[in-house]
Amino acid sequence: MELKVTKYEIDDHGIATVWFHRPGRGNSWTNLMNTEYRWIMDTLDNDPKVRVVVLTGSGNQFCVGADTKALNFYTTSTDDYADTVDASAAAQPGTGVNPEFETDVIWQWGLRVPVIAAINGACAGIAAAIASFCDLRFAAEGIKFTTSTPRLGLPAEYGLSWILPRIVGLTHAADILYTGRIVYSEELDKMGFLNGLYPRENFMDEVYKVARMVATQVSPASVTSAKRQMYADLLHLTPRQSIDGSKDLIGHFMRQGDFKEGIAAYNEGRAPRFGDPAIGEKV
Repeated sequence: MELKVTKYEIDDHGIATVWFHRPGRGNSWTNLMNTEYRWIMDTLDNDPKVRVVVLTGSGNQFCVGADTKALNFYTTSTDDYADTVDASAAAQPGTGVNPEFETDVIWQWGLRVPVIAAINGACAGIAAAIASFCDLRFAAEGIKFTTSTPRLGLPAEYGLSWILPRIVGLTHAADILYTGRIVYSEELDKMGFLNGLYPRENFMDEVYKVARMVATQVSPASVTSAKRQMYADLLHLTPRQSIDGSKDLIGHFMRQGDFKEGIAAYNEGRAPRFGDPAIGEKV
């Protein structure tokens, strides 16, 4: 696919970096960006060399939300919104894991790779939802975060009413969703929304430290399994089901090569050399 509003690269450690790439427009979200982002993530998830994805924005902004031209269109259009953003013809990353994940934004939970949101600048509207459904979130100091919607006469969008209370608690979620106010990254960090807050000058360096640890020091199959266990448990399971299910998984993983390698590396005091993931395996 020819990429016009996104870009990506993969380094030698298996870290893929994906950029929202409309720097002249605040990396604002469009249907084309949605199509390209889905294609990139599907491509990366099916590449066994990729161990982790870092999602960020070009320039000094993450993504300022929906493009203003698109928003202006809906003030006069009679088209149904759901029809205009139908992504059924686009790539469908994360499918086949859990039917609950097979819709916009939350499909990130169906990916085998963990996705790290590196929020390097303004994050608004749908970008707030995209970051919320990433696996880890880091932000630079002084960045602005807002849902925007109540100030635009819109409801909480793209699952924010579901995910935010589970990340920051009901009290903070109500504040963010009802007021639509600008919340700075320092406050987000105190709320528990972030995994880390770093100075702007070395922000990406700090994020890549975490990404390299995931890419080089842990079994990719173990990370995939933990990701799927966590989200399945969050959605459906009781504690007993979680424990019993994990015991079955432990038995499976103990028969795999990564377990033998992990124990050998531990006993020998060296870094483990885990194999590439088995693409398509739904452990």
